[in-house]
Amino acid sequence: MDIAGNTVFIPGATSGIGLALALRLHDEGNTVIVGGRRTALLEQITAEHPGLHAVQIDTTDPGSIQRAAAQVTAEHPDLDVLVTMAGIMRVEDWTTPSGFLASAEETVTTNLLGPIRLIGAFIEHLRSRPDATIMTVSSGLAFAPLRITPSYNATKAAIHMLSESLRLQLSGTSVAVVELEPPSVRTALLPGQEESEFAMPLADFVDEVTELIRTQPDAREIQVENVKFLRYGEARGDYDHVVATLNHLDPHGVRRSGPRSG
Repeated sequence: MDIAGNTVFIPGATSGIGLALALRLHDEGNTVIVGGRRTALLEQITAEHPGLHAVQIDTTDPGSIQRAAAQVTAEHPDLDVLVTMAGIMRVEDWTTPSGFLASAEETVTTNLLGPIRLIGAFIEHLRSRPDATIMTVSSGLAFAPLRITPSYNATKAAIHMLSESLRLQLSGTSVAVVELEPPSVRTALLPGQEESEFAMPLADFVDEVTELIRTQPDAREIQVENVKFLRYGEARGDYDHVVATLNHLDPHGVRRSGPRSG
């Protein structure tokens, strides 16, 4: 993916990483369409950022995805980058069904079925373009688990393997697959994460992602330095240490007191 000259659709870009990346890509010389559920918020974003486009979409609703895809491709027939950004992260207690079942189903619908349905809605259009990109969004937690967010961890691990598999299937076509793997970033994904000293400042994250896209346009995975501790624990042979550090556990798996890293 080149850093400039693209037409990019980012569902789930009304806040956090999605919005910050949308604004940066726009500044870099791309046509950017942000997607979100709330029309009033989309109107506010486009009013505050002239040149940015917006389309209403609920990525938990298959009908909404199809309508948005039809609108985006009609209004922007040169669309060549899809970023499957929308996602939720919930704290769950898997010791009782009431502590996790509804949350887990919602997380799977948003984080896994959403990207699958988005790719299904856009794949034929992207394959018609001479050079196109699907950017999936997994997480450092796809590679090392945070104990309080089992469904989030699982869906992001699934997105990683989906990205690997889709890249194989699309080999030899005009569509590249690149996986963005954020670490903990200071956003509102979880309560308190915006102020977490362990989370990466949002501006720093987007700066590094932008530079990686600029300098490594053929990269399969976009990994800022902060995520590599989680990403390569198994390869380094220190996976147990990574998991213990992430969850503030002692060597015997007992949780220590202290601040939580997301």
